[in-house]
Amino acid sequence: MTALLYPAAALAEIAGCFAVWAWWRADAPALWLIPGAAALGLFAFLLALTPPDQAGRSYAAYGGVYIAASLLWLWAVEGQSPRPTDLAGAALALIGAGITLWGARPGG
Repeated sequence: MTALLYPAAALAEIAGCFAVWAWWRADAPALWLIPGAAALGLFAFLLALTPPDQAGRSYAAYGGVYIAASLLWLWAVEGQSPRPTDLAGAALALIGAGITLWGARPGG
């Protein structure tokens, strides 16, 4: 379930933040803030459903997924190709997220 929750939360967070960014920096209409706020609320809800008992551990593990999802957004929505260093950083972050989640298991 975590494998679905983290990417869904990342998409919601990035979409919500992008809506605010577009309004603030790219002259998008203020109405963009409505779906942006809804997306950020969905993000918080989805992240609260993740399994680790401690919120901080869940947020730490989510961080790696967020980094990778942000680079996918950069490529898919903004039309910019991630640099090799971006991809290396995302890979390291995902490895760290995996270690954090694996260590959160009983006996880990």
